[in-house]
Amino acid sequence: MLSPHETSRIIEMAWEDRTPFEAIEHLYGLNESNVIKLMRNSLKSSSFKLWRARVSGRKTKHLKLRPEGTDRAYCPTQYKMRSK
Repeated sequence: MLSPHETSRIIEMAWEDRTPFEAIEHLYGLNESNVIKLMRNSLKSSSFKLWRARVSGRKTKHLKLRPEGTDRAYCPTQYKMRSK
Protein backbone atom coordinates (compact mmCIF):
# COMPACT_ATOMS: atom_id res chain seq x y z
CA MET A 1 0.00 0.00 0.00
CA LEU A 2 1.37 3.38 -1.02
CA SER A 3 1.33 6.34 1.32
CA PRO A 4 -0.40 9.55 0.16
CA HIS A 5 3.06 11.12 -0.23
CA GLU A 6 4.27 8.25 -2.45
CA THR A 7 1.10 8.36 -4.53
CA SER A 8 1.51 12.11 -5.01
CA ARG A 9 5.15 11.69 -6.05
CA ILE A 10 4.30 8.93 -8.54
CA ILE A 11 1.60 11.12 -10.11
CA GLU A 12 4.09 13.99 -10.33
CA MET A 13 6.70 11.74 -11.95
CA ALA A 14 4.14 10.33 -14.39
CA TRP A 15 3.26 13.86 -15.56
CA GLU A 16 6.92 14.80 -16.09
CA ASP A 17 8.03 14.43 -19.69
CA ARG A 18 11.53 13.19 -18.99
CA THR A 19 10.75 10.70 -16.23
CA PRO A 20 10.46 7.25 -17.82
CA PHE A 21 8.11 4.59 -16.52
CA GLU A 22 11.18 2.51 -15.74
CA ALA A 23 12.31 5.09 -13.16
CA ILE A 24 8.94 4.86 -11.41
CA GLU A 25 9.19 1.08 -11.45
CA HIS A 26 12.72 1.19 -10.03
CA LEU A 27 11.74 3.54 -7.19
CA TYR A 28 8.23 2.32 -6.36
CA GLY A 29 7.85 -1.12 -7.96
CA LEU A 30 4.98 -0.06 -10.24
CA ASN A 31 5.28 -1.00 -13.91
CA GLU A 32 3.64 1.05 -16.66
CA SER A 33 0.28 -0.71 -16.46
CA ASN A 34 0.17 -0.21 -12.69
CA VAL A 35 1.02 3.48 -13.09
CA ILE A 36 -1.85 3.78 -15.59
CA LYS A 37 -4.21 2.13 -13.09
CA LEU A 38 -3.01 4.46 -10.32
CA MET A 39 -3.49 7.49 -12.54
CA ARG A 40 -6.96 6.31 -13.62
CA ASN A 41 -8.02 5.85 -9.98
CA SER A 42 -6.38 9.03 -8.65
CA LEU A 43 -7.22 11.62 -11.30
CA LYS A 44 -10.48 13.04 -12.53
CA SER A 45 -11.60 11.39 -15.75
CA SER A 46 -10.77 14.46 -17.85
CA SER A 47 -7.30 14.77 -16.27
CA PHE A 48 -6.60 11.09 -16.85
CA LYS A 49 -7.59 11.43 -20.53
CA LEU A 50 -5.29 14.44 -20.92
CA TRP A 51 -2.43 12.56 -19.31
CA ARG A 52 -2.94 9.46 -21.47
CA ALA A 53 -3.02 11.57 -24.62
CA ARG A 54 0.15 13.32 -23.45
CA VAL A 55 2.21 10.20 -22.68
CA SER A 56 0.95 7.90 -25.44
CA GLY A 57 3.76 7.52 -27.92
CA ARG A 58 6.04 9.94 -26.05
CA LYS A 59 9.56 8.63 -26.56
CA THR A 60 10.90 10.12 -23.35
CA LYS A 61 8.54 8.02 -21.20
CA HIS A 62 10.32 4.77 -22.20
CA LEU A 63 14.06 4.31 -21.87
CA LYS A 64 14.26 2.04 -24.93
CA LEU A 65 12.59 4.66 -27.15
CA ARG A 66 14.65 7.63 -25.99
CA PRO A 67 17.07 9.20 -28.42
CA GLU A 68 20.66 8.44 -27.51
CA GLY A 69 22.14 11.07 -25.26
CA THR A 70 18.85 11.97 -23.57
CA ASP A 71 19.66 12.02 -19.92
CA ARG A 72 18.09 13.30 -16.76
CA ALA A 73 17.25 16.96 -16.71
CA TYR A 74 16.93 19.15 -13.68
CA CYS A 75 13.63 20.93 -13.27
CA PRO A 76 13.55 23.65 -10.58
CA THR A 77 10.02 22.68 -9.55
CA GLN A 78 10.81 18.96 -9.33
CA TYR A 79 12.27 19.06 -5.84
CA LYS A 80 9.79 21.22 -4.03
CA MET A 81 10.44 22.29 -0.48
CA ARG A 82 7.92 20.61 1.75
CA SER A 83 6.80 22.33 4.91
CA LYS A 84 7.05 20.18 8.02
